[in-house]
Amino acid sequence: MKIKSQNLQLQYGNHFALKNIDFELKGPKIYGLLGRNGAGKTSLLSLIASFQEPSAGKLTINDEIPFENAKIMQQVAFLYQKDYATESNNAVQILKDVQRYRPNFDEEYANYLLDVFKLDRKKPVKKFSKGMQSTLNVIIGLAGRTPITIFDEVYLGMDSPTREIFYKELLADQERFPRMIILSTHLVSEMEYLFDEILILKEGSLLLHEDFESLISKGATITGEMRIVDEFVRNKKVIGFKTLGNTKAVTILGHLSEMEQREAMELDLTISSVSLHDLFIHLTEEEQ
Repeated sequence: MKIKSQNLQLQYGNHFALKNIDFELKGPKIYGLLGRNGAGKTSLLSLIASFQEPSAGKLTINDEIPFENAKIMQQVAFLYQKDYATESNNAVQILKDVQRYRPNFDEEYANYLLDVFKLDRKKPVKKFSKGMQSTLNVIIGLAGRTPITIFDEVYLGMDSPTREIFYKELLADQERFPRMIILSTHLVSEMEYLFDEILILKEGSLLLHEDFESLISKGATITGEMRIVDEFVRNKKVIGFKTLGNTKAVTILGHLSEMEQREAMELDLTISSVSLHDLFIHLTEEEQ
């Protein structure tokens, strides 16, 4: 599968939700879509899912316009925080309805997931808690095995142990049935190990699109005795720090040369990779 965006814009009145977005996503990877509230994440995903048309520019999936294109739309699943307040069917009935429209749907896997997540098969979904409703959305997304599967913050209602089950199942099923998965999230530190590539939106514009390893290599965290660390990073771009007693950990933006790495070792300093969370906070707040 391939998604390509060229000068993509989405406008509501005088407000631009998306401004001149250009990117290309190719192949069975897990993409992390990051951005602060109002950055345009859901707006972009709604265009990919053909929920609306762009105001300008072009979005294609496998070189075709997806909007009102039945063949393409069948290959895209958009899972979001759906309101089940009036849904009297139970989870099994809803999954059977979904199966009719998803040719790759795996009923056996869906039933396995109902057991793993311990969802009540008989209770009407409208009586589910928010976390249980989120879990049902996750099951629909995983068992549907749609070539392009989008999860837009659907897991926020789930508690931490349930999210961990989701992450485990996501990686396992991606290995068995590779597809393009897009995860929009605020839980950056919790989910970063899932991502192959990262897209960051800021105020409606695409700030960056890079593979995960390349992005986190652009920074480092230096830890050691406070005075020595401060001297070592004196001419570096510091984007964060933590202290505990006389120990200090400073996160910098920028590459350390081999000579600097050797110098750090001689000074008993520890160098570790920067977290995606720290980079995300810095990149989206830099101008403030």
